[in-house]
Amino acid sequence: MADNIIEVKDLEYSYSGFKAVDGISFSIRSGEIFSFLGPNGAGKSTVINILTTLLPMQTGSAIVAGFDVASRPGDVRRSIGIIFQDETLDRDLTVWETLELHGRLYSMPKAERRARIDEMITLVELEDKRNIRTRNLSGGMKRRLEIARGLMTRPKVLFLDEPTIGLDTQTRRRLWQYIKTVNKAGTTIFLTTHYMDEADQVSDYINIMDHGKIIASGTSEALKNNLGRDVIYLETSDDVGAAKLIGRMEHVKDISISSKGISVTITINGTRCLPGVMSALNEKGITITDVNLKKPSLDDVFIHYTGRDLRETGAEKFKIARAKVRGR
Repeated sequence: MADNIIEVKDLEYSYSGFKAVDGISFSIRSGEIFSFLGPNGAGKSTVINILTTLLPMQTGSAIVAGFDVASRPGDVRRSIGIIFQDETLDRDLTVWETLELHGRLYSMPKAERRARIDEMITLVELEDKRNIRTRNLSGGMKRRLEIARGLMTRPKVLFLDEPTIGLDTQTRRRLWQYIKTVNKAGTTIFLTTHYMDEADQVSDYINIMDHGKIIASGTSEALKNNLGRDVIYLETSDDVGAAKLIGRMEHVKDISISSKGISVTITINGTRCLPGVMSALNEKGITITDVNLKKPSLDDVFIHYTGRDLRETGAEKFKIARAKVRGR
């Protein structure tokens, strides 16, 4: 088993009496792609801010890349890379100048810095843009440049906060090709994302957090298998009434209502259960406007544990990391 590159134990953090993180413990193995999922306000941003030294430790302990976050924050910062959700590029610098400045800030020797810049520009396919100011780059190019900048110092852990949000499907796919290449070279990836398909496809391990606590952990496959065998999706003329009726039926393991309609997790083959569900609703005069049957997805897992869809959760409560970066 690989060594743990991140160890968090009994971590707590409060803002003016509000406990944002409530005694959580978890570990991440070296070389993993680890997804940290949760509704906005769940506390995950606070955890990331602590691990990246942007917030001070209050209670508990955290080790990142072999360094204690509380006592050796400088060593932690030199061991990690961070790519924030919001763009943090200087619009007046060129692609080359952006990487050159970052290398200088980390005191990289000139020869190493120049070689690394060429390597990173090639990795993210910006060779023909090296002398273009960042203000003139497309959204996808800017994201690729931010990844290159985050990798300049060969970090042991790369924190990615919504790395592909707002990008088109093709650009998202290309971006993940770069990230997977970096991961295969040995960099551990700590990911937050609103795209559940990304977390499902790329994650070695997933933690789901809500109300300051970790409420579910495991591989994507294990989390989905634990949920149930099949899921029936329904949209009806009376979702609340339909949910009450279906909830009393045999083989129903779990049922929830969201803006998408009703999600019913069952313990048997769905084709055996669905006709009975439809017949019962019709008998009660409840009209079915849409119905679908499939295996549980990571979206279903998230809704099951948090009671809401990840994309419905509104704005983040705490933006301390970005505020501090901009204030430097």
